[in-house]
Amino acid sequence: MGSDAVRRLADEPLDHRFKGLPPDAERAGLTVGQLAAEKRDLYTGGFTTPVLTLDAEALEHNLTALGEYAARHGLAFAPHGKTCMAPQLFERQLEHGAWGITAAVPHQARVYRAFGIRRIFLANELVDPAALRWVAAELAADPGFRFVCYVDSVRGVELMDRGLRGQSQVVDVVVELGAGEGARTGARTDEDCRAVADAVAAAATLRLVGIAGYEAEVPGADPESVHAYLRRLTGLAVEFDRAGRFAAGLDEIVVSAGGSAWFDAVADVFGELPQLSRPVLKLLRSGAYVSHDHGWYTRLTPFNRVPQEGGLRPAFRLWTQVVSRPSPTQAFVNAGKRDIAYDLGLPEAELVRDALTGEERSAAGVRVVKLSDQHAWLETDAEEDVRVGDWVALGMSHPCTIFEKWPLIPVVEADGTVTDYVRTFF
Repeated sequence: MGSDAVRRLADEPLDHRFKGLPPDAERAGLTVGQLAAEKRDLYTGGFTTPVLTLDAEALEHNLTALGEYAARHGLAFAPHGKTCMAPQLFERQLEHGAWGITAAVPHQARVYRAFGIRRIFLANELVDPAALRWVAAELAADPGFRFVCYVDSVRGVELMDRGLRGQSQVVDVVVELGAGEGARTGARTDEDCRAVADAVAAAATLRLVGIAGYEAEVPGADPESVHAYLRRLTGLAVEFDRAGRFAAGLDEIVVSAGGSAWFDAVADVFGELPQLSRPVLKLLRSGAYVSHDHGWYTRLTPFNRVPQEGGLRPAFRLWTQVVSRPSPTQAFVNAGKRDIAYDLGLPEAELVRDALTGEERSAAGVRVVKLSDQHAWLETDAEEDVRVGDWVALGMSHPCTIFEKWPLIPVVEADGTVTDYVRTFF
């Protein structure tokens, strides 16, 4: 498996666009693949700080964990690609059994297609005429391409129909059930969903193939309310099937939900679905699992509730360097808001690596208390906690806003050997 476009990423020349990589690699005219083949040591191979890394073992563990979880529960899997926007990781997700990749906006879908993704689930209503024409053209050019997107309003259906008139291809859609009053997108009531379905039936350019939603948006989400919402969603699927609302001639009915905080509830409720008139594609869309994190998703992961089902490991580590130590209780490292995800909390100091000896020790006693554009402010318990020149590894929350700040990310083995580089496209 693997597209030529993904393989060609190794031919990209290294230059100033890529933060943290060895400057001598550009001077030598190396490509990404050539630098990977050198298997340099992260700490002695010329990498500059700050530099974001992915742990090779944690990455493989996470890919395996969710792939096996989905298979064990009879779920198809379309991980949300907005998390990483990394075609190399999409390819690995597909190798671990993913059905396809989820997108949020047309640009993401265009990136996916450029790298050979054959099945795309767009978890948004698509009313942009130019984007709709692009989708129709892709479907016409590739009979093996599958595309599904949300609809959540009668007006949205009317705009989609207008945008697709004159195109040769019909676009598959699922009605999005909103998670409740005050939640994000989606038709708010069952009657609203029925009206949207009727509008789709009247549009020759669209085909209703299922029902979908996003359970994490349930107001005050807890196990009881999330399960209740998901049962509303599957109940609508049953009702629509019995009423003949899904398009004739479908091979399968799509029922989709599932972020990274409640995939256990999705497995529970989707497992209760009765037999419908056609096979059901029970599509899970979790995305943050691929790298996990050191904070937000560590607290939220469903594996905390069902540890017997597995677990995830934080794969990111941002190596920074102490550039100022103005007092025994204050230090500054050379990474800030331009390099660090901070929308879901400040990073946590994980490790300190001595600048002279290379010895690593726990960062206990070291805390990040503030971020500037290019500095993190550290508070320390004792003068010996860190010294100028020491490397400090930071763990961060929210994979989506970690990946987006780094266009090329070294993948590091346990012994510090860099064996690969992950390219992102935001």
